[in-house]
Amino acid sequence: MTGTGTLLRFMLRRERRALPWWLLGTALLLLVQSAQSQNLYDTPQDLANLRQTIGGNTAVIAMSGPTALLESIGGEVVFEILGFLAIIVALMNMFLVGRQTRADEETGRAELIRSARVGRRAPLIAALALAGLADLTAGALVFAVAAGTGLPIGGSALLGAAVTAVGVTFAALTAVAAQLFENARAVYGSVGTVLGAAYLLRAAGDAGDNGLSWLSPIGWAQQTLPYVANRWWPLLVPLCLTVVLLAAATVLLDRRDLGAGLVPARPGRPTASRALRGPFGLAWRLQRTALISWVAGLALLGAAYGSLGNSIEQYVRDNPEIADFLPGGAAGIADAYLALTVTMAALLAAAYGVTSVLRVRAEETSGHAEPVLATATSRLTWLAGQLSVTLAGTAMALLAIGLGEGAAYALTVSDPGQIPRLTGTALAYLPAVWVVAAGAVLAVGWLPRTAAALAWTLMGYCAVVALFADSFDLPGWAQRASPLAHTPRVPAEQLTLTPLITLGAIAATLLALGYTGLRRRDIST
Repeated sequence: MTGTGTLLRFMLRRERRALPWWLLGTALLLLVQSAQSQNLYDTPQDLANLRQTIGGNTAVIAMSGPTALLESIGGEVVFEILGFLAIIVALMNMFLVGRQTRADEETGRAELIRSARVGRRAPLIAALALAGLADLTAGALVFAVAAGTGLPIGGSALLGAAVTAVGVTFAALTAVAAQLFENARAVYGSVGTVLGAAYLLRAAGDAGDNGLSWLSPIGWAQQTLPYVANRWWPLLVPLCLTVVLLAAATVLLDRRDLGAGLVPARPGRPTASRALRGPFGLAWRLQRTALISWVAGLALLGAAYGSLGNSIEQYVRDNPEIADFLPGGAAGIADAYLALTVTMAALLAAAYGVTSVLRVRAEETSGHAEPVLATATSRLTWLAGQLSVTLAGTAMALLAIGLGEGAAYALTVSDPGQIPRLTGTALAYLPAVWVVAAGAVLAVGWLPRTAAALAWTLMGYCAVVALFADSFDLPGWAQRASPLAHTPRVPAEQLTLTPLITLGAIAATLLALGYTGLRRRDIST
């Protein structure tokens, strides 16, 4: 363990820019949900109406959590948001531990560090200590935000502890995966699969009331029932599992060579396929796993949204304040609801576009771009190969959203015509999504060192405008600065082609400017 303290300080310095954004996002998400819920359901009758409406809706329960939480306003906040907070914290820990362990071994940084006076276990222990500090901070922020918005102190403390418990569990799980697999992508893929399975088990258990949620770390957090029963004992389950996983990670670390994994990597083909003999095929091969995951997740989200469309009118009648959050208010409630959900899903498609564009910068900084550009491949061809995944991938994501929501809504209203209708509705956001992705390309081309921060700032701004413009009373010019604001909110509004063509032209211009910046600067600078 020699050098653990020094490594921890070094890791804190490395994460000083990215980590605060994870923590801030967690706090802001809870802040917005708590404020909105307390504004919407400020009387016992409002909560009773909500329980009556949601209690029989399996899709809502599967997406959110156990209905036992709806007995209090604090529990309603937990019902709406804890699942999403758990996913954010789990991903934060996965990337923190994976980046400081397996990713460093893969790039050779770990070998350089180990050549100094650093113990064999020091990097792993320092990474887990960093994750633990991040989880404690996240839990403290959750407690402060919940209590600061007027929720009871006891339930707020339990909610913070539940979020922390989910985080440390996935940190320990990532530590084990880092010993098993030889590359960071396999680590992230395996932990991401466990996270997806945890969410599905929790959803199946809550919707079917069959106890499957007790097999999920997310389910353990929700079963504490903050603000309702305030049960602390379910947190013993993730605590015990974390101890076992940490012990397993330490034992596995002692049994493998530096840079190797206990699960041998599958040998590749002796010769590359024809699809990998150019930058386009290479880009698709590198990003296909992430693209498939995004498309599958957005299709499921769209299906969940669509399954609620037929009951939204009764929901708004029971809770008339909801109409204020729908485009067009109470007129055409179903179409207004569909327009809002498609907008929210389009934001996620734009987020995928940003992550795909930032892969260009990751290829540069990792040194993978230089061998490709050392061949006859031009910068334009290389960039076009990467962006082909971005542009086509965002289109596929929107198509998945439309098909998922359209199919689910068509089943509930017995109208197959809803499938092409809602598919077209989702695809109407494609030009706006491309503008967001093109803004990230512009940042990568001209300001590569701050490209990630700039791209995610743009993404966050679009999300705030799309979801909270009226709540925050943003001026008109601030709303018009978002590309999504210029897309007609179909089906609640009539579709016009002029703004879509304009957005497409803006996206093309930004892409050209981004390439100009990339061509003028040195690679990897």
